[in-house]
Amino acid sequence: MPADPQEPGSWLHTESNTVALAINLVPFAGIAFLWFIGVLRDRLGEREDQFFATVFFGSGLLFLAMLFGAAAVAGALIISFATAPAQLINSAVFHFARATAYSMMNVYTIKMAVVFMITTSTIAVYTGFAPRWLAILGYALSLFLLFGSYYLSWSFAVFPLWVLLLSIYIFLDDIFGRPSSPT
Repeated sequence: MPADPQEPGSWLHTESNTVALAINLVPFAGIAFLWFIGVLRDRLGEREDQFFATVFFGSGLLFLAMLFGAAAVAGALIISFATAPAQLINSAVFHFARATAYSMMNVYTIKMAVVFMITTSTIAVYTGFAPRWLAILGYALSLFLLFGSYYLSWSFAVFPLWVLLLSIYIFLDDIFGRPSSPT
């Protein structure tokens, strides 16, 4: 979907199949993100601070809820367009739904990703479950998202890339870094 909430809907003629594919992948991304949260909480174990853990978990769930909501609105636009293309593009409902999906994704979902990154980075600093450089990178990228996401349409990719980087670190640390416990 285009970054401009005022875009008249021409993307539905050319990009609706691509957007539909992306929308169908959102539930899988959500499951993977929930798994990621579970891995982080398992890694923290007894070191988990209740305050930060609550904000961490809550922001992660709110991020997913808003991501799913924005995907549902975008999916509804695509389905409605397939039914009556000319009527939808010229309707106030289309413009309202488009603005809703844009606001949910580019304002609220991104802000919850920022909160998640800040709390995860803070937990990493306090507990040491990840290296300090990764936490500092999380702080820097979260500030970039907080202030730059409105101006740079590609900035939405920062959050999943940071999650991927943290996941790779945890994966490699589990394989090579920590001694296994005797069973």
